[in-house]
Amino acid sequence: MIELQLKPAIYSYDTVREFVEDVQIGEHDLIVTNEYIYDPHFQGLDLPCHVLFQEKYGAGEPSDEMAEAIYRDMPKDVTRIIGIGGGTILDLCKLFCLKQVSPVLDLFDGNIEPVKGKELILVPTTCGTGSEVTNVSVMALISRHTKKGIADEALYADKAVLIPSLLQTLPMKVFATSSIDALVHAVESALSPDGTASFRTFSYEAIERILKGYLQIRDHGPEARLPLMKDFLMASNWAGIAFSVPGCAAVHAMSYPLGASYHVPHGESNYAMFTGVMNCYMSIKSDGEIAKLNRFIADILGCEPAHVYTELEKLLNVILPKKALHEYGVKEEELPVFAKSVMENQGRLMKHNFVPLDYDKVLGIYQSLY
Repeated sequence: MIELQLKPAIYSYDTVREFVEDVQIGEHDLIVTNEYIYDPHFQGLDLPCHVLFQEKYGAGEPSDEMAEAIYRDMPKDVTRIIGIGGGTILDLCKLFCLKQVSPVLDLFDGNIEPVKGKELILVPTTCGTGSEVTNVSVMALISRHTKKGIADEALYADKAVLIPSLLQTLPMKVFATSSIDALVHAVESALSPDGTASFRTFSYEAIERILKGYLQIRDHGPEARLPLMKDFLMASNWAGIAFSVPGCAAVHAMSYPLGASYHVPHGESNYAMFTGVMNCYMSIKSDGEIAKLNRFIADILGCEPAHVYTELEKLLNVILPKKALHEYGVKEEELPVFAKSVMENQGRLMKHNFVPLDYDKVLGIYQSLY
């Protein structure tokens, strides 16, 4: 078992200019980002590189169709990919650094071996994905109405870059969905049977920093998040390290059909599943690592462990109000379809569950959240 693995090298800068000067962006570089990020932070720096804006190819989370469209427009002389953005950008750029990208479906089906062909630098502009330090890329597979991830050494960035100033204009809703995603990363990795004491150190540090930040927001309002952006960015990074080997589990696996079918933002779809999965775990096994985790969270929230999920949900609802599945338009007859999709397509994630969950358990969780 791997006790601890730290990839890639992690850099931090106070300003965008320091980053640009240090990495020496040149004419054979491609920046993939969003226009609303590039214009205020990079436009005035007169960079000689190629730039592609993800939103020109579709909105929302990454998909195989979006990846194919951007790849077709990529200049052929590029030797370095620089992804600057949220999870959509980072997951796309992991594919673009490969020698063979298309057909994207063949990559996700395992018919193309991922082989790295370009240097990769990833710069997160949200505080949730942790993707800058993982070897996982998740796409919506449009023709199949689901989301699927691939994990391979070739997808690791060469450099992960943290620039807290890029998060200062992050809207509250994006902050909420991304930071809750980081919290779920930290919780699921803490409970993973493939976790270790070293990885759990990062899990617990991330959980503590996120929840204490949420308490500040609860007590002082949404603007209280702004001085804490470096804390949230670091917590997201640590949570990414925490699940880089131990993995995420049923919360993520069960969120994918909701996100793919109803375009619910990733962090929000995770939150829709979060306490339902945790309560199911507790009904099967309430001792061991989950008891330790519950006591840790309860101490932060100032409650008894028996009430930890109720109190946690109260706090999270301040950040992002939780919705029942039917409020997203999900139909009750779709729940067995969702459960079947999870069991057939998300084995990569489900193997990291705190306790094994079969089809009936997964369906039961969906029904409890409907």
